Amino acid sequence: MKLQKNTSLALYSVLEFARTPERHIAAAEIAEKYDISAHHLAKVLAELARSGILASVRGAGGGYRFIGNAKRLTLMDIIQMFEDLGNGAAATAAPQSGPVEAALGLVLSEIDENAKATFKSITLATMLRLIERQQAGTDLPRHPR
Repeated sequence: MKLQKNTSLALYSVLEFARTPERHIAAAEIAEKYDISAHHLAKVLAELARSGILASVRGAGGGYRFIGNAKRLTLMDIIQMFEDLGNGAAATAAPQSGPVEAALGLVLSEIDENAKATFKSITLATMLRLIERQQAGTDLPRHPR
């Protein structure tokens, strides 16, 4: 399953906001961190705000902040907002495909279904714990002496 750019931006952004839900973060700050257009990111953030995952805060010190429930919100909840997750098997196989193409289409469809199931099972809270563990690991020396 290949994610569109907007979907990836949404996932990065939601995780950034969920890490510090009390903090207002400007779109420009996240855009700079991921080296993307602030204008493009603003469209993604507006969609996340409309869905009730982020709150938009205007004025000095404004930006966006996380208002979702990290323990209940899954990666798939975010992905579904930006991806058309219709029937992948029909899109994979060519209309006049032979047995090889049909078999490969079935395998690719199964891979997509496994990816969807994984995304449905991982909450933002789980991702935040993974991020914390990775950060703790980078702060430690690689080879103890």
